[in-house]
Amino acid sequence: MIDVLVADDEKPALDELVHLLRTDDRIGEILTAGSGADALRQLSERAVRIAFLDIHMPGLTGTELARALLALARPPAVVFVTADDARAVEAFELRAADYLLKPVRAERLRSAVDRVLENGDAAASGEDEMLPVTVGSTVRFVRRSDVHWVQAQGDYSRLHTGDGAGHLVRIPISELETRWAQAGFLRIHRSSLVRIAAVTEARLSGAEPSVAIGELSLPVSRRLVPAVREALVRGESIR
Repeated sequence: MIDVLVADDEKPALDELVHLLRTDDRIGEILTAGSGADALRQLSERAVRIAFLDIHMPGLTGTELARALLALARPPAVVFVTADDARAVEAFELRAADYLLKPVRAERLRSAVDRVLENGDAAASGEDEMLPVTVGSTVRFVRRSDVHWVQAQGDYSRLHTGDGAGHLVRIPISELETRWAQAGFLRIHRSSLVRIAAVTEARLSGAEPSVAIGELSLPVSRRLVPAVREALVRGESIR
């Protein structure tokens, strides 16, 4: 059984979600909060598996709360429960597990819990990560394994895939560097992160060290040359 928290400033909506959760025999204790600040206080003191968050709460909003939770040692999976259908991309950029629209149906809520539990198992086994990106007016998902390199663009990052496409996500490159280190990605410059397995050539001596990914040449920061050389020597690249 898993413990959860529900945060919503509208008591009828909060009570209804609690009622639906109680019909799922996998749910243990249910904590409740009437504001984002109250939810953050409780989650700082008590670990739960899932936090069900309304987006539009006074003071600390649901998205602001989700961003704050990423700093916790054991952050819960976040499921947004909202009447706002226009914030899905932002929600998934905050690594939300799911996005439910009010009024919530019992079977849809149960599938959200399924997703959290399944994603937890996938993360433990090192399976591929999916990132939501906007293409025109639609949202699609890009697999981490399809990304060859990442370009820093302020607080955003552009994911460059093998088909030549570049997808902008609202995640700083420093966060992706940390999240993807164990998946074979390496920072080679303040503005770029590469999947080591995608590197086809390296020129690490001379005045302008660089690596190639196909026909593309990317500069390597001189201070990072030793780390890049070590990664290549370990056989993680140039296949």
